Amino acid sequence: MASNFGKMLKTRLMSFVRLVFEVFSEFVFGFIYKGESKALPPINDLVILESAHSLAAKIRAKKMSSVDVVKAYIERIRQINPLLNAMVDDRFEDAIREAETVDRLVSSGEKTEEQLLIETPFLGVPFTIKDCFRCKGLRQTFGLVVRRDTIAEEDAAVVKMVKAAGGILLGVTNTSEVCMWWESNNKVYGRTSNPYDTTRTCGGSSGGEGSLIGGAGSIIGIGSDIGGSIRIPAFFNGIFGHKGTRGLVPNDGQFLAAEGELINYNSTGPMCRYASDLLPMFKILAKSNLDKIRLDDPVDIKKLRYFYVENGLGSPLVSNVHPESKNAMKKVVTHLEKAYGIKAQKMDFRELNYAGAIWSAKMATGSTASFSSLLTNCQGELNLPLELLKWFGFCSDHTFPSLMLCIFEKVLSLDLDRLSFLNSKCDVLLSRIQQLLGDDGVLLFPPLPRLAPYHNQPNFTPFNFHYTAIFNMLGLPVTQCPLGLSVGGLPLGIQVVGNLYCDRLTLAVALELEKAFGGWVSPSQIP
Repeated sequence: MASNFGKMLKTRLMSFVRLVFEVFSEFVFGFIYKGESKALPPINDLVILESAHSLAAKIRAKKMSSVDVVKAYIERIRQINPLLNAMVDDRFEDAIREAETVDRLVSSGEKTEEQLLIETPFLGVPFTIKDCFRCKGLRQTFGLVVRRDTIAEEDAAVVKMVKAAGGILLGVTNTSEVCMWWESNNKVYGRTSNPYDTTRTCGGSSGGEGSLIGGAGSIIGIGSDIGGSIRIPAFFNGIFGHKGTRGLVPNDGQFLAAEGELINYNSTGPMCRYASDLLPMFKILAKSNLDKIRLDDPVDIKKLRYFYVENGLGSPLVSNVHPESKNAMKKVVTHLEKAYGIKAQKMDFRELNYAGAIWSAKMATGSTASFSSLLTNCQGELNLPLELLKWFGFCSDHTFPSLMLCIFEKVLSLDLDRLSFLNSKCDVLLSRIQQLLGDDGVLLFPPLPRLAPYHNQPNFTPFNFHYTAIFNMLGLPVTQCPLGLSVGGLPLGIQVVGNLYCDRLTLAVALELEKAFGGWVSPSQIP
């Protein structure tokens, strides 16, 4: 009895402390940044508003030139990047030359439109990718000062795939240091801002990608996700992002690509403004495993079963779901009932209380390199006491969240009993969700509990990423979908979760939600 009372008291105390930090940070940062947001310039070239597959079709049909498309995006990037700091290295001249080659091929008539569609579905369409992937001739820093001059000598596997499909790489985008924080900021390139409110974070670690795509500076991109790094930026920047079923897309060519058990947790996937581009992009990225996921099988939205979690994780360490996010979830549930007569079933998974502990345990035991060594580019271990002194003296090469993660890594202690307990909870949770969803069900889940926070505010709510991270440990496919804007003009959204290898279901639901709620909303005026 006394033990239970002690646990309850501890939980309430933790919740109270977390709430104090939330309220304090919201007030302080709201005061600091009041009136500081800068609006993005209007979109004057309507080419920017076309989907990637539409652009490709028009290029193949000679209704539009690849050069015009590429130049339109280069111009847009030059307009918005001074405000967002999203793209950190570019290859604009090479991209224009490649676009000229595409236009000559199309004009020659050597191949029919059908041949071009089959062989190169994204012929002449520009794309971008986060900095952690190798892109020949471009910097691959991983947000580390020690790698600021590192130039990739070859392309990562996924870059080769999209190029082979006709895509034209424009450049690489910003990320958090070592891709392990949910705000894209580092000592190499600085901080990336949110296109809807430049005083707020774009998320991380694929934050530069999310910001650039959300700001209409790119149409399709590629991110990686080991704890929400595709889905968090997709949510904060009002776009679509897909973390596929574990193991479908190769991670080769990322700096310190995941090894051992981490391979099962890290997912490379597409990010885009339009849901209709998710499926063709994912087909390219998961090309070697298409037989497992049957992406061409038709999906009847009316015949799917829907479940939803309204209140999130239930842990005292994470924020409660924002009222506007709850309302967005209710609107989706109401839409399904009114449009198709489908009544979604509300669910509660007690195992979600352990989401953060499960993620931390599996990351700690599955990694072959310490986080401290990653910060040195695997050239020994970071001298943490010295680096903390340097940080307080404003001369450290590392960000505050990275140093805090080093401390967390050193104090985290997992005995075999605790590890076995958490693994068991993870197995039970996965089993419950799999049995629930079968091959015709999807689970609607809140994205992060709060809308895009101010810059640096994630330091006061560090564990909120657990809302996305748990699904990396489960290996399930998740599509992040935008659901319009909040009263304050920030993106709303929802995670759509499927069973293993049921990616086609979550992608189909993304199309439905785009049709019902409008999808991406331009942060810029459209004359």
